[in-house]
Amino acid sequence: MNPAKPLPIADDEVERFEAGEPADVVPPMSGPMRRLAAVVWPAFLMAGVLEVLVFSLVDPGALHWPDGPVLEANRMLVYTLGFFAFWVAVALGSALTQMMLAEPDRTGGARS
Repeated sequence: MNPAKPLPIADDEVERFEAGEPADVVPPMSGPMRRLAAVVWPAFLMAGVLEVLVFSLVDPGALHWPDGPVLEANRMLVYTLGFFAFWVAVALGSALTQMMLAEPDRTGGARS
């Protein structure tokens, strides 16, 4: 079989495509904002995972102070405070990793 040859088309028959202005161009994030996002977003996701894991095993209604009475708090409040506590803990660990991975610049100080 012979492949079909394209038909010659005159230039006046060809529809030209002209690109318009680009849509809203989002400027790239700066270095510090990119590092902050690299710490906060994964910490948020892991806080959600920890929330599910911990509160699938722990009943917020059964929490009590050490050697004391039962902690009488709304379940949603316990879930919320637990989520934020997990988020802060994971974010601090990630931030510490970011700080330890920062390469020093040539003047001897840490690069931000």
